[in-house]
Amino acid sequence: MSLQNKAKATAKNIEGKVQESVGNMTGDPKDQIEGKEKQAEAKVRHSVEDVKDEVKKNID
Repeated sequence: MSLQNKAKATAKNIEGKVQESVGNMTGDPKDQIEGKEKQAEAKVRHSVEDVKDEVKKNID
């Protein structure tokens, strides 16, 4: 629905991938887990926005 919300979700996904990669390189499991969590959160946000778009499309 909101391009801004999708952009935020994409940014969160990228942030998570970077953090997970840093965790992999440094061997820090905390960074690895937090990075994966951010990626999962971004996936949920994208799904929510897709549902909003679909509902809006059906209403219009």
